[in-house]
Amino acid sequence: MSKLYIVPTPIGNLEDMTFRAIKVLQEVDVILAEDTRTSGKLLKHFEIATPMQSHHMHNEHKTVDRIVQRLKSGEQVALISDAGTPAISDPGFLLTRACVENDIPVECLPGATAFVPALVNSGLPNDKFVFEGFLPVKKGRQTRLKLLAEETRTMIFYESPHKLIKTLGNFTEYFGEDRQVSVSRELSKLHEETIRGTAQEVLTHFEGKPPKGEIVVIVEGKKK
Repeated sequence: MSKLYIVPTPIGNLEDMTFRAIKVLQEVDVILAEDTRTSGKLLKHFEIATPMQSHHMHNEHKTVDRIVQRLKSGEQVALISDAGTPAISDPGFLLTRACVENDIPVECLPGATAFVPALVNSGLPNDKFVFEGFLPVKKGRQTRLKLLAEETRTMIFYESPHKLIKTLGNFTEYFGEDRQVSVSRELSKLHEETIRGTAQEVLTHFEGKPPKGEIVVIVEGKKK
């Protein structure tokens, strides 16, 4: 029976791969990978020989219809990203939506996603939160920050190392220097660390120690 499997992969430590994820990747007809070179290392490590096909943000609009036809013909397909859960700030939404619209079963396995451990170990309230992903680079950035300045729930952002200083500076400007912030980087990897403090304190830290690696920023919501 045809089915699309959304399969999370480790965000760093390969020991976070689940037994079920390995089994699904071994049994499907094809694996859609964001970067076949990156995913090739993962598949080789777990001795998975299933054929791969490239599926990323630059070609997904063109490949979705073809993949849907393969699924309709009875194939089983797995979608993975370079790290974490597909469709969370990664390709996956368009294909999932197309499958739902065509009555093709979709099953998302539970597994790694970077913002959950970052949120939990931040020490900030996690009973209610909003996931923002990456802020707009230029157009709409100021408008979004002004809107989020009034957000009372804990906020989650993804950021690249070379843009972190700018983003933390924006937070001090729009949210206030005393807003609590937690920056987690290299989660599950050898050099994992979390820096907590006010927006200004965390900004000062990274101005003196330029960040490296994958980064998740957790920001306290506006106090009521």
